[in-house]
Amino acid sequence: MSGKDVVKEIMSAVPAILRENMESMKEKSTAIPKGNKVKGHDFNEAFDYSELFSSYKTFGLQATNLALAIDQINQMIKWRLSDEPVAPDDETKDPTERRQIRCTIFLGYTSNLISSGLRSVVRYLCQHKMVDCVVTTAGGVEEDLMQCVGETFVAGEAVAGAELLKWRVSRCGNILTPKKNYEKLKEWLLPIIDTMYKEEKKGVYYTPSDIIDRLGREIDDKRSIYYWCSVNKIPVFCPGLTDGVIGDALYLYSFQHADFVIDILADLKKLNKIVFAAKKTGAIILGGGVMKHHICNANLMRNGADYSVYINTGIEYDASDAGATPDEAVSWGKIKSEAKPVKVYAEASLVFPIIVAETFLKHKDIASKLNP
Repeated sequence: MSGKDVVKEIMSAVPAILRENMESMKEKSTAIPKGNKVKGHDFNEAFDYSELFSSYKTFGLQATNLALAIDQINQMIKWRLSDEPVAPDDETKDPTERRQIRCTIFLGYTSNLISSGLRSVVRYLCQHKMVDCVVTTAGGVEEDLMQCVGETFVAGEAVAGAELLKWRVSRCGNILTPKKNYEKLKEWLLPIIDTMYKEEKKGVYYTPSDIIDRLGREIDDKRSIYYWCSVNKIPVFCPGLTDGVIGDALYLYSFQHADFVIDILADLKKLNKIVFAAKKTGAIILGGGVMKHHICNANLMRNGADYSVYINTGIEYDASDAGATPDEAVSWGKIKSEAKPVKVYAEASLVFPIIVAETFLKHKDIASKLNP
């Protein structure tokens, strides 16, 4: 008996409704979306990391999103105004000048990432001026500065929070920071705040970005992100600057000088001015919360970012800002409707070093804005 005859005999015993359902599955689908066939990486071939990560495009799942994020950031790096046709009302028509105008790249991240070794990855980008604007949280600033005055540690084993409290050690995930580091930072901050207050009495008013720039200069440590931001004139915006040790130091100082003022609105104007001046914008956002929304909302002012990469573990069922997808941002006008944004559902310390290696490092000669 042939294979077909065996199948026919078996199917004759199957209920009619089930046979009809199975027959309908044989019909050729007319609605398969365009895309690549699923294909993994063949480790029998000569191994190359770049080829492995390139092959992620056809892996599916988050591997594909990681590969798409790499492509998106490479587009940010490579774009030049000379790639676009000259519009009749375009103020910049000279070909040489158009080749020098690049995509304005915004980098945002949360404080936990700066507590981790990802700090050195962010520092690399700022050291070589590969991003144009940074937005972060108070912890994203102070965790960098604190590692210049004290050490943090990866936990060797799980210890209860109550025990760590007795030891005067604070825990961030599996990262441990002695509380004395926070005290050292506070002691370092207070004299600088006092100097800024005295300058304010002479007519020099500080914004949060001015304060961060000042702290970057004062720390004078090449391990620091904000040292390099100060050197390379990369503005760092922090709408929640008081939410941490810096805020604690300012609060303590206010008992003696309650009239010390920080101008938050001036920073908003400064951020929006950067957005309005940009010919193209790209957003790389690690994590969620206030820094994510601050970047997205600024880009709303220009009808959306042209390129966007989100990396976080948030999901959208609770309508949180972290969980909001790029498509939701499109509905607000924070990302252009014709853009092809990418969200990678992953913990950033795991994937962002890979992304940087395959983008900014691989194309460092054209990624650095220290190079003409």
